Amino acid sequence: MNSILGVKIIEDYIQMCSDGVRQGWHERNGGNLTYRMRPEEVDECETYFDAVPGPWVPMGVQADNLKGEYFISTGSGKFLANVHQEPQNNICIVEINEGGDSWRIRWGLENGGVPTSEFPTHFMNHSVRKRVTDGENRVIYHAHTPYVIALTYVLPHKAEVFTRMLWKSATECCVVFPGGVGVVPWMVPGGAEIARATCREMEHYDAAIWAFHGLFVSGPDFDTAFGLMHTIEKAAQIASIAMSASPTGKPAQVITDDNLRAIGEAFGVKLNEDVLNYKSDDPLYC
Repeated sequence: MNSILGVKIIEDYIQMCSDGVRQGWHERNGGNLTYRMRPEEVDECETYFDAVPGPWVPMGVQADNLKGEYFISTGSGKFLANVHQEPQNNICIVEINEGGDSWRIRWGLENGGVPTSEFPTHFMNHSVRKRVTDGENRVIYHAHTPYVIALTYVLPHKAEVFTRMLWKSATECCVVFPGGVGVVPWMVPGGAEIARATCREMEHYDAAIWAFHGLFVSGPDFDTAFGLMHTIEKAAQIASIAMSASPTGKPAQVITDDNLRAIGEAFGVKLNEDVLNYKSDDPLYC
């Protein structure tokens, strides 16, 4: 192997960037992807690391459980559409210091640059997801999913409302995300406030909707995380079309709560009871 681009984890990372672009989720430099590497993946890539590491850069956040970890990250201001053409200029591998509060570039962004501007948000949420999943989750993915964004203009920003709408829009949704989805009100992206708010949601959910902005998901691997994003966005699309097609703006019929429980029993998944038991005065919100 003559290049890091032949290492499987790098190939898989590049593939996921391309998959999101094909869905239309990454206009210009929109969206970002980070992956917490396994030790054996670091070993595979280490041969290709820069001879002289970049300088340590403080993040303004800290996590003990991510000390010494390595992450693959998209670059700040970089277009995901360009990742497959020039990965060496659009993505990077960063190392976290032993204090758990700074990063340095070990490979990539050869023409200059830094990890995604939302790296501190990703970092804090990696810490949460590593803890609550006993280290299983390794992927954090953010994309500008149009139908999810559209729903944030018409639905109350409540996890129970969004989850019920999505569950009832497509039969398999409650199997794919039985815990539901969180919702974060609009905040300026890239700052500490949205990072903390997202962490609160990711304590309980695999995914969090960012109002008027997009979707933020986690998973143990690229396929699972991408599949979660894709399923939520498709359900949001169905919900949007159904509401638009109805003369009243409300669905004439929906998957019932009993139907949802039957699906859970059939597929052996435990649905979030707080979501199932949520009641609204407005039937639009299922």
